[in-house]
Amino acid sequence: MTENPAAPSFDPRAGYDENGVMEPKAYDALLLASFGGPEGQDDVIPFLRNVTRGRGIPDERLEEVAAHYRAHGGVSPINDQNRALKAALEEELSRRNIDLPVYWGNRNWDPYVPETLQQIYDDGHRRALTVTTSAYSGYSSCRQYREDLGVALRETRLEGKLEVDKVRQYFDHPGFVQSFAEGMRDGLRTMLERVDDTSKIHVFFATHSIPDSDAAAAGPRPLAEELTRRTGAEPGETNGADAYSAQHLAVAEILMEVVDEAAGIDWSLVYQSRSGPPSVPWLEPDINDAMEELAQQQDIAGVVVVPLGFVSDHMEVVWDLDTEAKETAEELNLEFVRTPTPGTHQRFVAGLVDMVAERLAQLDERPQRAGMSEFGPWYDVCRPDCCVKTMRDGTQKPTVAAVDSEVGVHA
Repeated sequence: MTENPAAPSFDPRAGYDENGVMEPKAYDALLLASFGGPEGQDDVIPFLRNVTRGRGIPDERLEEVAAHYRAHGGVSPINDQNRALKAALEEELSRRNIDLPVYWGNRNWDPYVPETLQQIYDDGHRRALTVTTSAYSGYSSCRQYREDLGVALRETRLEGKLEVDKVRQYFDHPGFVQSFAEGMRDGLRTMLERVDDTSKIHVFFATHSIPDSDAAAAGPRPLAEELTRRTGAEPGETNGADAYSAQHLAVAEILMEVVDEAAGIDWSLVYQSRSGPPSVPWLEPDINDAMEELAQQQDIAGVVVVPLGFVSDHMEVVWDLDTEAKETAEELNLEFVRTPTPGTHQRFVAGLVDMVAERLAQLDERPQRAGMSEFGPWYDVCRPDCCVKTMRDGTQKPTVAAVDSEVGVHA
């Protein structure tokens, strides 16, 4: 267990200790918060308008992305996956005799977070704990969920009536990491049946690219400064120069160590699913570019892709990896294996419930906070300057309503 180097300083009035650990509370509901996705052809453009609201993107440009959804009947897999995850959480909570009803709310599609919070309140609950389907630090993967909750409380006029907290980021929690290990092991065994020379196999750990500015803002400032000194590079120049990529690298290193089949095989961290104007720099290399460069430079025969940045097989996995990356591999005459995301893997679900149990005052015994990397277990309390959003004009996005005392930022 590693002490978090970026933990906030101790403030006994704030309800957390010197390691940024929140005091347990008597929560009476659990909220599963996610991104959301369309459930039919008529939903696709309205959904994409929600995702890109405020950017002024015309529908004709949205149709370019809509093609990915339309090829699958206009249905994103993410909603069914969240229904399955909700059911799995309910089953695991019941197995442990934890009486906590589970609700589900999305950022960009029905069921929306505000309506879900209203339902939680109408059902008589007054203190909810949130689990999100994003494991790593960053604006859209952590801070924006807190903002979503704060805005929803304000829109529903539930501020001061319903308390909503959020569990910590769980990129290096054993449940998350181990759920990847099993699938990675099977994927490498499959590849080794096709390519018997480990020097001709490469593992790509894939995650969602984000703008360099968001990467630079990921995590608290002391950690960002430490990573810059350690790497001697700015975010976007070198993997590991920012908290977002450094967390992914740390998990990848753990997996390469614990999966025996990975011995002697080279690996790298790559990115996918970038969007926006080409003039805005995003984290690189893109997985397709990296594959082409690797094939040019080395005698490579097969690639194993581990979707390390994703919780479930949603559209950015089934399209960007299972379709586009696979096609690139075929063009390069490379064997291609994509390993599973956590989904409803028992270890992943149990790990999420462990993190919920950490925070429940009504439990006599709580699990020990666990983290497998040098960064974890990640802290419960966000600093005011953590994962801020930098706009295209270089200004920071204005702070919106606070969610709770964890946020440390108030409107």
